[in-house]
Amino acid sequence: MNETLNTLFNHVSVREYTDRKVDDETLNLILKAACSGSTMGNMQLFSIIVTRDEAMKQKLAPFHFNQPMATKAPVILTFCADFRRFNRYCEFRDAETEAYSNLQSYHWAVIDALIAAQNACVAAESLGLGFCWLGTITYNVDKFIEALQLPEHVIPVACIPMGYPVAKPALTQKLPLEAMVHYETYQDYDKARIDALYAEKENSAETKGILAENPDCENLAQVFTKHRYTKADNEHFAQVLLDALKKQGFLQ
Repeated sequence: MNETLNTLFNHVSVREYTDRKVDDETLNLILKAACSGSTMGNMQLFSIIVTRDEAMKQKLAPFHFNQPMATKAPVILTFCADFRRFNRYCEFRDAETEAYSNLQSYHWAVIDALIAAQNACVAAESLGLGFCWLGTITYNVDKFIEALQLPEHVIPVACIPMGYPVAKPALTQKLPLEAMVHYETYQDYDKARIDALYAEKENSAETKGILAENPDCENLAQVFTKHRYTKADNEHFAQVLLDALKKQGFLQ
């Protein structure tokens, strides 16, 4: 197996970091890898906000619900869907800019930003760093827009703290390949197939531990819907995102 596949197959989320700093040379390699991925029409519709300053980390921490990674990681990368730069390019070249004030343009920019983010993650792991994706960037998108001073046509979509791991956690259990892969056409999931695909995960020691911590839940699915990602929370944060898309010029 080559080194790239070995890195991908052994990925784990790292939430505890040593005090070792990420030097400029290492950070620049990660950023260069991020900026070397595929993009829509080679427009490179993303930007990366690098946070190293301790005061800025503390300012952003409440919007990350004060998760320790948000302040303990030596560097935090926030990836933004960004049509601002290309729109300015069009403006200064007498080209139409209104063509990109829509949901399609936002979707393109999100794809570009997430490709860049994943490239950065693979590069970081290959250099001995660990990281963890913070979903809070989309929960409190309006607050991050203000704190990071993001102009129109820029929306944060991914936030990734990085650092050198205190220890490497064990691999988490994934669903089997056939759960995600469909050949030629989509193959829908009946109860028998769901039971088969989730059997190993539901019977794992990891899941049994989670259920012990959530005695009001009969299974892992209920942990997600009752506690982790509830309907009320999802609807609230969806409205926050819709409002931000309007404010930032992607929706009318």
